[in-house]
Amino acid sequence: QVQLVESGGGLVLPGGSLRLSCAASGSFLSIYDLAWYRQAPGKQRELVAMIRSGGFSKYAESVKGRFTISRDNGKNTVYLQMNVLKPEDTAVYYCKAEPTYYDGHYYPGYWGQGTQVTVSS
Repeated sequence: QVQLVESGGGLVLPGGSLRLSCAASGSFLSIYDLAWYRQAPGKQRELVAMIRSGGFSKYAESVKGRFTISRDNGKNTVYLQMNVLKPEDTAVYYCKAEPTYYDGHYYPGYWGQGTQVTVSS
């Protein structure tokens, strides 16, 4: 069982920055691909960024060049550095450990509880 706890959300002015953290307990994150999703009011949850267990990362077009995903396997933590924030980035941000196979075993995915990010003047 993996428990994911996000932190770092809040209210920020347009053009500002925030750094989200997602700490895991109960298992080692190193075997998982890790991702940040977001869900704005009235919209579907969407993938923002993903970093694979090997370190490769990918981003939604809307955040490329502004957001950076990183991981510290020693601290069992994944981060999302968000710069040049826009009002349209306002959403609840969730981290996820994606389902994976490792050493012949299947490990299901896990979601965090979410953290609110509001970009407004």
